[in-house]
Amino acid sequence: MLNSFVRTAALTGAAAALVLTGAVSASASASPKGDDGTVKVHRSATSPDDPRDEPHVCGFYLAGFRFDGGQQVTWRIVSWPPTGDRKQVLAGALTLGADGHGRTADLSLPDGHYKLSWTFTGEHGRAKQKVFWVRCPGTPPPRRPTSAAPAPAQRPTAAEPSPSGPPATQEPAIAPALPPAPVPTPVRHDLPVTG
Repeated sequence: MLNSFVRTAALTGAAAALVLTGAVSASASASPKGDDGTVKVHRSATSPDDPRDEPHVCGFYLAGFRFDGGQQVTWRIVSWPPTGDRKQVLAGALTLGADGHGRTADLSLPDGHYKLSWTFTGEHGRAKQKVFWVRCPGTPPPRRPTSAAPAPAQRPTAAEPSPSGPPATQEPAIAPALPPAPVPTPVRHDLPVTG
């Protein structure tokens, strides 16, 4: 009887393991439609078939890979800290090809840090997102905000209008003119030399 019980328990455990394995593999293969795609930021000269991400660009485009064929995509780019203030700077829409791939036209932005959000029809999760830097050769790196204390207020000079007057452009202060140097008196050359 004990052998029969052990055999039944072993067979029941094996059957349960098979059922669980089948359920796990079925759920893994049934990913939500379209959510398995990815988006990349590419330099303008990069092939649209290149799957790598290029987070440091000058001229660039956005490339979608492995989405559903003919999927509708909308995208937006916002300026992003530490150089940006989260305001939208570019946006657009794109219909992907039958193979689920597609790209935007070439894009450009001022030097700085940005964040891309890529949303699409049939999306089940959150938007696909990428952060990237734009920096073109020959331009200095973008200034990052500092936490230094603000400069002390300057007293208005006589040339500036009163606070109730119209705003004036800030011009550098000019130092007051110094009086002219004295003119030297000529020395006579016919004086006797004494020693």
